[in-house]
Parts: sequence; C-alpha cells; structure tokens
Amino acid sequence: MNRLFLMLLTLGVFPSFAQRQNSNYRYPMKRIDQAMIIDGHEGDAAWKSLDIATDFYMVLPMDTSKAKVRTDVRMCYDAKNIYLLVEAYHAIDKNYQVESLKRDFAFGKNDNFLLFMDPYDDGTNGFSFGSNAAGGQWDGTMYEGGKVDLSWENRWFGVTKNYEDKWVFEAAIPFKSIRYKKGITEWGINFSRLDIRTTEKSSWAPVPRIFPTASLAYTGILVWDQPPPDPGLNVSFIPYALTGYSRNFEKNTKAHFRKEIGGDAKISLGSALNLDLTVNPDFSQVEVDQQVTNLDRFELFFPERRQFFLENGDLFANLGNSTLRPFFSRRIGLGIPIDFGARLSGKLDQNWRIGILDMQTRKNEFQPGYNFGMFALQRKVFSRSNITVFAVNKQAVGYDKLSAELQKTNSQYNRNLGFEYNLASANNRWTGKFMYAKSLDSKKSPDSWSHVGNLAYATRTLSMTWQQEYVSKNYTAEVGYVPRREYWRISPMVSYLFYPAKSKVLTHGPSLGTFAYFTPGLKTTDRTVFLSYNFNFRSQAKASVWVGDDWVRLLQPFDPTNTRKDTLARGTEHKWRSTGADFYSQPQKLFTYSFSYRVGGYYQNGNRTNFATELGYRFQPYVKLALTANYNNISLPSPWYRTVFWLVGPRADVTFTNNLYFTTFVQYNEQVNNININTRLQWRFKPASDLFIVYTDNYLPAPFNAKDRAVVIKMNYWWNM
Repeated sequence: MNRLFLMLLTLGVFPSFAQRQNSNYRYPMKRIDQAMIIDGHEGDAAWKSLDIATDFYMVLPMDTSKAKVRTDVRMCYDAKNIYLLVEAYHAIDKNYQVESLKRDFAFGKNDNFLLFMDPYDDGTNGFSFGSNAAGGQWDGTMYEGGKVDLSWENRWFGVTKNYEDKWVFEAAIPFKSIRYKKGITEWGINFSRLDIRTTEKSSWAPVPRIFPTASLAYTGILVWDQPPPDPGLNVSFIPYALTGYSRNFEKNTKAHFRKEIGGDAKISLGSALNLDLTVNPDFSQVEVDQQVTNLDRFELFFPERRQFFLENGDLFANLGNSTLRPFFSRRIGLGIPIDFGARLSGKLDQNWRIGILDMQTRKNEFQPGYNFGMFALQRKVFSRSNITVFAVNKQAVGYDKLSAELQKTNSQYNRNLGFEYNLASANNRWTGKFMYAKSLDSKKSPDSWSHVGNLAYATRTLSMTWQQEYVSKNYTAEVGYVPRREYWRISPMVSYLFYPAKSKVLTHGPSLGTFAYFTPGLKTTDRTVFLSYNFNFRSQAKASVWVGDDWVRLLQPFDPTNTRKDTLARGTEHKWRSTGADFYSQPQKLFTYSFSYRVGGYYQNGNRTNFATELGYRFQPYVKLALTANYNNISLPSPWYRTVFWLVGPRADVTFTNNLYFTTFVQYNEQVNNININTRLQWRFKPASDLFIVYTDNYLPAPFNAKDRAVVIKMNYWWNM
C-alpha cells in the first residue's frame, strides 16, 4: 500500500498537454541544389537567398528585452548535409574571450554559439552543435529535455573565422551523423549566443532565465519544405590499432608490450535507430578520473567516459538518480577486458524508444566470464513525459563448471527488473521521476527492491524540490551503483530569488534544505540541515555563504580520516555544526579563480577545516593553465590526533590547432599517498579519426619511487560506407 501511495503521489502531478511554447518562431528550411563550401565566409550565393533568424531575445542578465548583441543565422540543406551559417557581431571590438581551441569547451567561459535541435519533435531528445569564437568545436547528444552529453562525437565539418565586425561560424552536418524521425517536416530548433565580454546570453526563441537555453521545451520550429532526405545506407567502421608498454614496479613484474587491434561498427537501421557493434574494445585514450578527497563512508561515483556506451546513454545510464542507479556501465569491463558487445538504441516511432545492450567480458583465474545485458523500452506520454520499463542482467558463463571455491566468491547471476516514470511539463516548471526496481539472484533473497522519487517546481522566484529513496536489506544491483542499503532517504529543499534593480547583484536569495536517512523502521541514522544565501552577479561571478548542522549514528565502523587508521565504533552518535563560503570569479577574465572554505566540527567532537581552490590562466586561444588544490586539517582525540593532507593538481592544455591537442596533468593525493602523471597528445587528422599518444605514471611521494608506468600509441579511423 505504501509503494502504491508513493507512485500515485508522483504520477498525480497534473501533466500538461500544451503544445510547444514558442510555436510562433518558425524558420523555413529550404533545399539547395549545390553543396556549400565550408570556409567560414558567407560569400556563397545560396546564403543570400535564405531567410535570416535574427533579433535574438536576451536571456541573461535579464529576459525582458531583445538582445543588444546582434546574431544572424541561416540554415539550408541538400541531399547529404544540413548547412549552418552564423554571423556573430562584436558588441565592443574585434577581441573575444575563449579558453582554448579544445573541443567541447566549458559553455560559460567562452564566447560561443550553439545550435540545439530536436529532430524527433518530442521536446526531450536531440543534438547540439556549435563553436567558440576561436574555432573550438562543440557537439553532443541532448536528453531529459535540456541536458547535453558532450562525450558523444560524430563526423561533421565546421570552420570559424574572425573579422573586424564579427566572427563567422560555418558548418556542414551530414544527415548520416545524426538520428531523426523519417517523414516529419517540423523539428524543434533554437540558437544560443553567449558574449561574455558584455555578459549577455541570448536565444532566437525566447527562454525564461530560470532555464538553460538548451531547454527543448522552448525551441522554435524548423519547417522543412519537404521531409528530410533518407540518409540511405549508413554504415561506419571504426577500426583501431594499438601498441604500448606497461610495467608494475611494485610487483616487480617484467615489462608488458601490447599489440592489439579491434574496432567498432555503427549501422543505422532507419533514420532514428542505430546498432553499435564492438570487438576487443580499448579505452586507453580516455582521460583518467580526476581524484577527489574522500571523507565519505560510501563508494564515490565517477561518470562513464567510454565512447561506445554514450549514444542514447540516457536510456541506460539515467535510470534512478545520482545516489541510486540500477544500471551503471562502468561495472562492465572494470579491470577485465571486454571481448565483444552490441548495442541497439534509438527511436522506433514518434512515441517509442528502445535500448538493448549485450557485452561479454573475458574470464580469468579469479572469476568466470560474465555476460551483461540491458533492455529499456520507453513510451512518451503527455507532452514531454515518458514511462520506461527495464531489465538488467549479469550472468556467469559456464558457472556450473567452476570450482567450488570460485562459486563461493562469484555470483551465478544478478538481475534487476523495474519501471520509471519521468515527468516534464510542457513549460518545464514541473519535473520529476518515480522509479521502482526489484533485484533477483540465485539465492532468491526476499525483500529485494528499491525506489526513487523526486518532484521539482520552479518559477522565476521560487523553486522547490522533494526527493526520496528506499533501498531494502537485500536489494542488489551488481551492474548498478548502490552505495548503501537498508534505508529511507528524504531531501526536500526550497529556494527563493530576489531581483534588485540597477545593481551589480543580478539575483540573490536563500536556500533551505535537509537530507535525512532512516532505517526501514523509520529511526534516524543521518541528518543534515543547511541554510545558504546565494549571490549571482551581473559580471557572472557567483558567491554563497552557508551554515550546516549534522548528526550521524554509525551503522558500521568508520575511520573518519579514511587513511586506514583506527575506526569509530558501530552505533556511536556524532553531532557537529559547520559554516562555509564559496566564490567563483568572472569567467571572462584571462585569470580566473574560485575557492570554497569550510570550518567547524567533525566526528568524535573533533574539528575539520577545509579549503579548496582552482586557479586558471589562459594565453588565448592556445594555452590554458590550471591549478586545483584541496587542503584538509582534521583534529580528533586519540588515536587519530591531527591529520593533514593535500590534494594538488596542476594541469596544462595546449591546443595548437582545433585538431591538435596536448594535455598534461599531475595529481598529488596525500590521502592515498600517490602521485599520478597523465599526458595525452591527440591529433584529429580527419573528422572523428584520431592518433593518440598517452603516457601515465604513478609514484610514491616519498621516496619518489615509480609504482607503475604505461605508454600507449593508438590510432582509430572513421570510415563511412
């Protein structure tokens, strides 16, 4: 009965059947007879005959007037490509502000133009392309109505050039590089411009300032003069060849030399459905995770970075929420090679989406090979909401033939079945979700289910959220992210904004929230209450001050320094109060900085002081330097006494051109006694085809002895049939 009540509470929000918010903003998409020359110049005669999308609306700092910075956009197409021409006029002089030429730049730190398009016309999924003023490119898939996953990459062509009065971005996006619903003649479309020297963000179709310009609820309409052409046979092969060297000095093993080949294939099954295949995939070029100071009692979450898992990734990876997911692709191939895999994802029609994944990992002396499967079927309901049913399976191959010892240490199978309802109202003011999942295993464990529910409401001044979770005692998701079990969690929050007139402060206001954990019998185990006051400045700087009150009753022994010292006993109770402040400087300056400060109590009547900062300087557009530092000073009674540790990470990004990148960074983590060096050179010699040289080293800080070292040279080539 309680589960049914929770579901009805979430589903009971009044959904809206309203049509697109900006249906009056329509751009005619015309076909041309000749291919455009992509050179960053508007001289092609075909451009002169096309309509211009101009007179953008200001989104920030205010959303009540037209933009002061002029932007003109033209679009057209032929049998193979969508063409885009953007003329971004200077507001002050010909100078611009960017971080570098690096691909998939940080939106708020670059003068840029972005295209957001909804080729399914569902207000939920789409693609984004763009450029900063120096030619650094941006591409990603869109999901959940306004989020962009920049890990996605595909073949397209773009050139950016600067002139006295403007910068010009010209692009050709092949129909074969995107997915779209065949036969429809209206797509959602919006154009976004950020000019950080004037701190103005604008869009062609107006978007309320409380939402990102990426919000697909507020797109205009791209009106095709005829249905977009069928891309025809769309098959891509992406083979790779790799060689490398690695050695583990701690284990005193011999050097290991790698010689590997493998690759992926992408096969379009229609214009909106894609089949990905992989054999012996390698992800050595993926940048290593940024280390963090870990004072948490539970496992930390790190995002998926591997390209194979990313297209339509929301169908797989976004089930649940950030602290509870029934499927987490990083569990696949974690330290164990993947032999092969397949992934089908995309649109079946206007209302249905599907995602199917199957991966096979290699066996070793410690565990059998496992087959990982995932199925998701999503149905659009109301204007922008959807319902998804899903199944996740992890199955040992040849389990019956394993030794009795291996059968004890490895599960035969683990499965999760469930459904999720995602709410998104037509105007995006109401958002939320409800998820229910049931786990199954060979032990036939009872009481094995979990639940996530959240609901959010936002207006110009007021925002309110409610989030809740439940994980039963025996719920298990071996292919998921479930850091703790046997609890209820609630986390409501409310925020209010004031809009002062003619002030350097754009908005300011308080936020009040709490998150609390309970046993299934509703006895409190953790509780945090916080109050913050937040400032957003017209210069785009941000600041906040806060106070928090914590209470914890430990359910397991815990070392409060996470440095393998003594532990606090199970059942002990701890209470403290802390205060802090955060500040982020103006992103348009060459020198940028941010800091956060926290001081107050800690476990066992102790004290903790934490200071974190990030400093950055750019020699635009070629070099970006950064330094992050995190300092912790923890004072506790015996046997811990005083514990101090640093996490320091200098980084250099050099972009020789927008196709040749060099990145190097060092991470000194005193908490885990490690120094990590990672260096990567990437040459994109053709669109989506790369040569990588990657060097990684890990050291003991004192004495400065190598733990392990690896060098990899890898080349992949994107070949379209």
